[in-house]
Amino acid sequence: TLSFSKGEEILLERPRVISTRVSHAWDMPENTFGAAYAQFMGSRNFSPDDRPPVRFMETDDLAFVATRAREVHDFWHVLFGLPTNLIGETALKVIEFEQMFLPMCMLSVVGGSARFSEKQRRLFFQHYFPWATKAGVKATDLMSVYYEKHFHEDLEEVRRNWGIVTCPDPKATSSA
Repeated sequence: TLSFSKGEEILLERPRVISTRVSHAWDMPENTFGAAYAQFMGSRNFSPDDRPPVRFMETDDLAFVATRAREVHDFWHVLFGLPTNLIGETALKVIEFEQMFLPMCMLSVVGGSARFSEKQRRLFFQHYFPWATKAGVKATDLMSVYYEKHFHEDLEEVRRNWGIVTCPDPKATSSA
């Protein structure tokens, strides 16, 4: 029998994060990764089907990888415990840069942080940026994770197995 790495398996099977493929997450027990994902999506009224299609890719493989990167974005929010506000999205772009080394991720950090208030900018660069840099480096290769096969697993165990360090509460870590 052939043995594939997770990344090769994902490229071969080309799973999509769309409602018809991930709706079983809503039926998972409370402490699982799948339930946390369903709660995250439901509380924000997000649908995995709402992402625009990837365009202008030279090959089908590149188009799939770019699509997958977009589709696993919400899983990363759940795993790292990041909100979907401007600071949370910008911090996630730092992690995405550390994971994929895509210049567009760092450009998003520059663009996002340019929109911060002075207070947000200070908070981001003193708290979120250093954490996100370390968290992105410490985590396993998250583009090679077949997330859908882990919905039934305990969320904290998944985080431990993949080297995920959740974002600490900035209020708890700031000095008074």
